[in-house]
Amino acid sequence: MRLLVVEDNLSLLESIVELLSDEFEVDQAANGEDALFLAMQNIHDAIVLDVMIPEIDGFEVLRTIRKEGLKIPVLFLTARDSLEDRVKGLDTGGDDYLTKPFQAAELKARIRALLRRSGSLTTNQTIQYRGIELLGKERDIIVDGESIKLTAKQYELLEYLIQNKGVILTKEQIYDRVWGFDSDTTVAIVEVFMHHLRKKLEPFGYQSDIKTIRGVGYMLNGE
Repeated sequence: MRLLVVEDNLSLLESIVELLSDEFEVDQAANGEDALFLAMQNIHDAIVLDVMIPEIDGFEVLRTIRKEGLKIPVLFLTARDSLEDRVKGLDTGGDDYLTKPFQAAELKARIRALLRRSGSLTTNQTIQYRGIELLGKERDIIVDGESIKLTAKQYELLEYLIQNKGVILTKEQIYDRVWGFDSDTTVAIVEVFMHHLRKKLEPFGYQSDIKTIRGVGYMLNGE
């Protein structure tokens, strides 16, 4: 699971990222412009979004995201707790609202609830595609009843494809999601790992479910 955390208080931002990093991959932004750029990559499973951020406020960031058709779950995190602000946040397209100060356990619980509601995370952290099961907690993979071994990146790659079955993913989206913006590799690594992933799935006949969209990226067949 990959999150985007947007908070202009740098010490609080650092604390939130540290808190969530033991359970999620976390990207961060301290202003609305950077937040919007990262959100528009559409590689995150949820966004924790402060309202009062510089350049573009959180409401406008979310409004733009929704206007572009992105359905990423958004949790507003802010010191503003008036009924008017809560209603505005939810009406703008927010999915939940948590006011500062907050307890770490509640923040994590609300994020997990958002992910479950969106279908990104099931109660047992298992996702399935045809005869393929990914057991998130153990990071194991079962294919047609047989356990197989994948590297961590191969697992994340397959997980991302399954979560977006039927959707064309660009190589850049896949690279940013699986390797991260600060990776010292290049986008060419996506082709290498896709080749190896197909090889792992070939004995079961699932390699052909991963379609190459020439000049763009890849797509896992929708069920």
